[in-house]
Amino acid sequence: MIVTAAVLENLQNASPYAQSRPVRLVEIEQQAPGPGEVLIRMEAAGLCHSDLSRVDGNRVGVVPVVLGHEGCGRVVARGEGVEDLEIGQKVTTLFHGRCGRCETCRAGQWSLCPEGLRTAAEGSLLGGVRRMRQGGVDLHHHAGVSAFADHAVVNRQSVVPIPDAIPSDVGALLGCAILTGGGAVRNAGRVRPGDEVAVVGLGGVGLAAAMVAAGYGARVTGIDPSPRVQAMARAVGVAAVRTPDEVVDSGASYDLVVEAVGRPEALTAAIGLTNPGGRTVTVGLPHPSATITLSPAMLVLEARSLIGSYFGSGDPSQDIAEYAEMYLSGKLPIDELISEHIRLDQINDALDVLAAGGAARQVIVFD
Repeated sequence: MIVTAAVLENLQNASPYAQSRPVRLVEIEQQAPGPGEVLIRMEAAGLCHSDLSRVDGNRVGVVPVVLGHEGCGRVVARGEGVEDLEIGQKVTTLFHGRCGRCETCRAGQWSLCPEGLRTAAEGSLLGGVRRMRQGGVDLHHHAGVSAFADHAVVNRQSVVPIPDAIPSDVGALLGCAILTGGGAVRNAGRVRPGDEVAVVGLGGVGLAAAMVAAGYGARVTGIDPSPRVQAMARAVGVAAVRTPDEVVDSGASYDLVVEAVGRPEALTAAIGLTNPGGRTVTVGLPHPSATITLSPAMLVLEARSLIGSYFGSGDPSQDIAEYAEMYLSGKLPIDELISEHIRLDQINDALDVLAAGGAARQVIVFD
């Protein structure tokens, strides 16, 4: 079938993207789903910093690639062997596949599937296949999803069913922003009711972390230099918003600190804000060459924990089911994360807004 998709052809593109226009809307050939795969008609897709980092070259990737990894839609076709999803069922996408066969996948303790990591780096679906072509040339899949297209073929392991009552724009955020930020506090950070929690960086993932922490009964302080985030932060349950200078001057420290910026100086600050015996969780993605200086003696003598979190650090099916229930019961105001609804043809302008820090989540809505 022929579908419309947003294709990135080059890395390290110059901003402003409204002028350089690195992402092109083109018609491509979307193949039918193979064994263990499903075809999804996309209804909504979130624009995330992980998409921006592919465009500006901060994260190395393969091109040409159909961008997008945070999507929600309905199953319209099933490949051989997929029997646990119904045609028309609403699903949210996952940005890391799991083969379900390897020792890592079978282990009781959570870990990342090596095949999922490998195929994501190669730009393929699990099994090494690609289901998109343009002009006789294979196109790469972004994170096994490629949600910036009106239809997408993905592996069954890359989707989670969600209730029909979940709006599609909210459903898209469940698979990345909420899964990532929520898992940083719920799974990696082991948040407890009454904890004093700080979130450094109030973008989409940071606000999601703050929202989930508040939903579990923690008192949350948001730390961000931009005054624009204050109203949005309070709407998701943040008790106080401080600039980095204000927090340093106050001498405050916290039981759990989540860093969601992706810069070395932000992680260093987050470690410094953590109580002795506390947990620092880093979920931001800096450039691979970035480093920090850290005193090992401080970790030992003050019994601190420094934890990296990726893909929610848990079982995405279970976590998303719980977040969906919390949303429907009014405990997670996920709608507040949505800064704007846009069309797919507005993506280059939206990248400029995202790069300038002007939005938590812009959500592409498909007809």
